[in-house]
Amino acid sequence: MAELVRFGVSLDKKLLVAFDRLIAERKYTNRSQAIADLIRSMLIERDWKVENRKVAAVITLVYSHHRRELVNKIMDIQHDFQNLVISTQHIHLDHDNCLEIVATCGKAKQIMNLANQLRAIKGVKHTSFTATTSGKQLV
Repeated sequence: MAELVRFGVSLDKKLLVAFDRLIAERKYTNRSQAIADLIRSMLIERDWKVENRKVAAVITLVYSHHRRELVNKIMDIQHDFQNLVISTQHIHLDHDNCLEIVATCGKAKQIMNLANQLRAIKGVKHTSFTATTSGKQLV
């Protein structure tokens, strides 16, 4: 087990009350867990700014499968970035709409370039991007 260190934190009472509400909403069992997650989030944010750090992300696209050549454009771009794309999942949401989930791992700048190219394809209705970590740098 990792060595635990205790430390004190001074906060404005209103901020602590709001934080405790958030902790309860997110089902944390204690403040320490929530604070550790906040610290990890800040470390991941920093990792995305380090030039050669390996990171991970998920790109999601919603689009109409009736759009001519749209699926081919999406696949062509994914193939152009095959060194980053580690997995994809295609989901039929309804008769007209599809959801594409693209899991990636590599350098942040390259992953952002992939996401931006996918986002810019005419006919893509919505794109979301979740930046995360490869886990190597995270405690």
